[in-house]
Amino acid sequence: MTNLDNLYRAVVNGDRKASIAVTCEALAEGAEPLDLVSNYMVPAMDEVGELFEREEYFVPELLLSARAMKGSLELLRPLLAQSGAKPVGCVVIGTVKGDLHDIGKNLVASLLEGGGFDVLDLGVDVPPGAFIEAVKMRHANIVCLSALLTVTMPSMRITIDALARAGVRDRVKIMVGGAPV
Repeated sequence: MTNLDNLYRAVVNGDRKASIAVTCEALAEGAEPLDLVSNYMVPAMDEVGELFEREEYFVPELLLSARAMKGSLELLRPLLAQSGAKPVGCVVIGTVKGDLHDIGKNLVASLLEGGGFDVLDLGVDVPPGAFIEAVKMRHANIVCLSALLTVTMPSMRITIDALARAGVRDRVKIMVGGAPV
């Protein structure tokens, strides 16, 4: 019988290979996908967040843990969909037009996905129209805009204004983030 605490430890330690291996073993033994996410992976990422707050972990460790969790989620996602598990909500995330930085965006996307959200990552250098189209197609609840460069911060306002002109601004919560924010 697989020791599921090993899944927790693999995520906390940022060990993607171990996370995937334990997930495969657990699934082969009949573990419930939602149980793996809710009782092991999400609490592991909660601990990672606490370690970050205490300055025991830094961005590289956060990224490794998020990558480990994402590896397991790739195995679990289709099974969760088959079981009828509903996502908490739908998030559209991207780095705004003119900015090519994605480390923070990728981390936020992974954490949201691990928290049960359906996440559509539009990537970097995303024009306002792509956000609008994604919100309409996916019926998103949240739009996350990222910028690392101060010179691309105005693209956030431009995107928000475009969402309003398209008539979808009132349907979504908007999160903005990045070092200059």
